[in-house]
Amino acid sequence: MRILKQPEYEILFNPVDENRKSIVESARLCYRSASKWGDSILIENLVEADHWTPIEMAEVKVRFTVDRGLSHEFVRHRLASFNQESTRYCNYSKNKFGNEITVLKPVEIEEGSVEYYIWEHNCEQAERTYLKLLSLCVKPETARSVLPTCLATTIDVKANLREWYHIMKLRTDRHAHPDFRIALYGLLIDFARDYPEIFQNLCNDRNPKIIEDFVEKGQN
Repeated sequence: MRILKQPEYEILFNPVDENRKSIVESARLCYRSASKWGDSILIENLVEADHWTPIEMAEVKVRFTVDRGLSHEFVRHRLASFNQESTRYCNYSKNKFGNEITVLKPVEIEEGSVEYYIWEHNCEQAERTYLKLLSLCVKPETARSVLPTCLATTIDVKANLREWYHIMKLRTDRHAHPDFRIALYGLLIDFARDYPEIFQNLCNDRNPKIIEDFVEKGQN
C-alpha cells in the first residue's frame, strides 16, 4: 500500500495572456467607454462591480490527486467539467498500479500517533480484502465496494475563472475540509500570481501564514 502525505495538483491548461485578452475584449464590448482604462484596472473594476460574465470567458484546466471524499465534493460544482480515474475499470492489482492501492493520509492525523495506526491498519485491511476479491475473479467494479474513502484518485477539473473563484472562495475558507484547503492553497497562490486583479484579495484574506502552516503540516 502506498501512502501519499498530501493532495497534489498540476496545471494542464492556463494560457494566461490569451485568457486575459479574452476577458478584456469582452469587457470592452460591454463598456464602450472603457478604452480609457488599462487592462488591469478594467479587470479590477469588473470584480469590484461584481460583473463576472467577461471573466467567464477565460478557462483553466487542473489535474488533482486527491482522495475519493474530496473528489465527491469537487463534482458538486456544477459549472465545471470533470474527468476522473474510474474504480470501476481500474484494477489496482495490475503492475501499472504497483499491485497496490494508493491512499492519502488525512492532514489532521499525525504520523506515528495512535489515530494514524488505526487509520493505516484499516486501509491495509481494505487493500487485502480488495485484492482477495480480485483473486477470486470478482470484477473491479464490485471489489471496489470495500475500498476506503481515502483512496487516492486523479481528477481533471476545467472551469472558467469565475467558477474557479467560487471554488477557491468556498473550499479555502476556514470552515472547509482541511484536506481541501491543502489541495487548493497552492493553486490559489498561482492564480493570484497570474490573475492578481481577480484572486489577490482572496489570497490576502486567506492569511499567508495559515496557508504556509497547512502546507507544511501536509508535508509532514
